[in-house]
Amino acid sequence: MRPAPAIALTGISKRFGPVAANRDVSLSVAAGSIHGIVGENGAGKSTLMSILYGFYEADAGEIRIAGAPRRIRSPADAIAAGIGMVHQHFMLVETLSVVENVVLGAEGGAFLKGGIGKARTALARLSRDYGLAIDPDAIVGELSVGLQQRVEILKALYRGAEILILDEPTAVLTPAEADQLFALLRALKAQGKTVILITHKLREIMEVTDRVSVMRRGEMVSHVATAETSPPALAEAMVGRRVLLRVEKGPHERGAPVLEAVGLSCRDGRGTETLKDVNLTLHEGEIVGIAGVAGNGQSELLEVLAGLIQPSRGVIRLGGQILAAADRHPARLRERGLMHIPEDRQRSGLVTAFSAAENAILGYQHDPAFGSGPLLSPARIEAHAREAFAAYDVRPPDPALKTAKFSGGNQQKIVLAREIERGPKVLLVGQPTRGVDIGAIEFIHRRLVALRDQGVAILLVSVELEEVMALSDRIIALCGGRITGERAAEQADERDLGLLMAGVADEAA
Repeated sequence: MRPAPAIALTGISKRFGPVAANRDVSLSVAAGSIHGIVGENGAGKSTLMSILYGFYEADAGEIRIAGAPRRIRSPADAIAAGIGMVHQHFMLVETLSVVENVVLGAEGGAFLKGGIGKARTALARLSRDYGLAIDPDAIVGELSVGLQQRVEILKALYRGAEILILDEPTAVLTPAEADQLFALLRALKAQGKTVILITHKLREIMEVTDRVSVMRRGEMVSHVATAETSPPALAEAMVGRRVLLRVEKGPHERGAPVLEAVGLSCRDGRGTETLKDVNLTLHEGEIVGIAGVAGNGQSELLEVLAGLIQPSRGVIRLGGQILAAADRHPARLRERGLMHIPEDRQRSGLVTAFSAAENAILGYQHDPAFGSGPLLSPARIEAHAREAFAAYDVRPPDPALKTAKFSGGNQQKIVLAREIERGPKVLLVGQPTRGVDIGAIEFIHRRLVALRDQGVAILLVSVELEEVMALSDRIIALCGGRITGERAAEQADERDLGLLMAGVADEAA
């Protein structure tokens, strides 16, 4: 007799007002397997998993766990059913230690001392069983993103999860951290755990899953064994049309220098030098990609050039003119045509408590197009947002909806539409496709190439080396805050760039 599926969802439907997030969705996940769920942003993947985890209750349908029907009305019900979830945006208290975060909400009584002691013992066991080594006393806010994700997984396992849901788990990870995560997922599977992997990255699906289900516009459209499909077939099922999985761009016509940095250096709050004598020239009509392992100065370079932090020394020229400290303010830089798409949309690009329409004009709210004098026009702002959302396929296309209610990929589209449609002369782009689905990636790549062909100077930072190589005309490698080398895109290869990213400078090579 075949064992019951770890999870069986039948006829799940969920509406939010006029929006049908899930329509008659059915899904079966075999016990002890890694099951992928893919789909565009807004396809209903996260809603479906939020129903399984008890954040929402379905309007219709049935949930069975290990063959038994379960009504899951809250995360507490899900945890009691052996379900754990690691969210795309972590649910951690950054000022607390690892062990305090793990025990939070499962203290085990009125006195914390016993609960903390129990958690330490459990963490040691889990670390040994799954290779999840981590300092239990480390402050979470001081950990890398990859280690913070490890804490989230430990939280779920500590609560007895037999089924683990991971929502876009590699959206904020470096390639090396992603590889470590995949090794962990295989270890979990080997121990009999069931893993559901929600992602839009087809390489990950092909590498680590046993089966994959495809959602499109709230419906489940395909279930297939991973070994029997391919990235192009999955992409077509996700989007409903053939998708170009490579970047098409012609030769570029490089124009005059438009943004220059000479001897640019920067220190963080602790006095550590994060940029060291960086010399960079960005020309009209070219994309310059920055290749580097996260934490090697890419973020600081973007933030200094965007006016978010001040350099400790060095000169910046925009349009041939040296920028004084007073001119290096983001608002003044925007007035001169330098736009910035930040790496972290939630911290630097959006106010998630604001409506989508309000975020669509954030930083440009003083434009006369949006009001008269000191008074903003809600009607004009809404009309602007609707036009932008249609052009960038933001889902749902509801300007009144709080931005926090949108998926990460649709939040990214709101930021992209806001900055790109202002007609930049220089565009600083950080992680343009982080958390974005395959169809939107194709659109964003085409848009960036079109801007370059129109003469815009683009500086691109991405943890996806493949993306840097595909989009860039020139590639600059950073390691430890220093430039270790530069390559024309047609001369670059992963091994060579990997050496430069590891600090093997041109002179040493």
